[in-house]
Amino acid sequence: MLLLLCFAEGAALQHPAPVNRRAGGAELLPPQLQELFKQAVQALSGGHLDVAEDAFMRVLKEGGKVAYVYNNLGIVYQQRGQSVRAIAQFREAIRLQPDYVAPHVLMGSTLLAMGRLPEAKRELETAVKLKPKDPLARLQLAKAYHRSEDMMQAVEQFQALRELAPQEPEYAYQSGRAYLDLSAWCYQRIIDINPHSARAHQALAENFREQKRPELAIRAYQHAAQLDPKLPEIHLALAQIYDEQGKASEARKEVELELAIVPESVAASALKKKLDNQ
Repeated sequence: MLLLLCFAEGAALQHPAPVNRRAGGAELLPPQLQELFKQAVQALSGGHLDVAEDAFMRVLKEGGKVAYVYNNLGIVYQQRGQSVRAIAQFREAIRLQPDYVAPHVLMGSTLLAMGRLPEAKRELETAVKLKPKDPLARLQLAKAYHRSEDMMQAVEQFQALRELAPQEPEYAYQSGRAYLDLSAWCYQRIIDINPHSARAHQALAENFREQKRPELAIRAYQHAAQLDPKLPEIHLALAQIYDEQGKASEARKEVELELAIVPESVAASALKKKLDNQ
């Protein structure tokens, strides 16, 4: 099988494609062109792009107008940075064989690198529908969703990748990053919708906690509690900060307020037990 290479967002993209066999209704090359096609493939694999282009063009001119030849010619142009010419070849490959996954992925990744996000998403979504277990298609689609700030859908793609390869550490790492980005995106939307809401002040307080600025965090949490006295997590966060500062009485007061709001809170109950035993 031919290893297809392209470059998107600075990273190598790899995708297998049929060399000279019937797959999903793909036409086969005439026997007299098979050796020329193999030479073109070898040139492409070796980075000899001019030689590969000439050979693929000869295959096409001599009657080998099949999808995977156009797809490979598109890779030649893609590696040269000639994105528009590459896309034209991928489109022709798809026209000849709509269920051929590789050109959908390659065109989607090329459009993504060009910043043409709606088109990129359409191609990559098609690729995932055609082959749901293709990790490369899902990875590129996750990137497209992320770039479009469709954070929920990006997370869904990384979840699917985790299911496909539970032992792959890269997918676990990217999934974690996606959840963090989703959290940040959600908080930003809260602030955009109502910067004076209790949740907006809670988000501000949590940022201050991350920055190791507890006094500012306390004030922001207190403001959130004033705006919504029954909002969960606020009094627990205050209790935790006070406990870290050694202010047991203030911590105990806040944790009791939290338990009055959320009696089933395991974290609040554990903190109260700790404070009661001091």
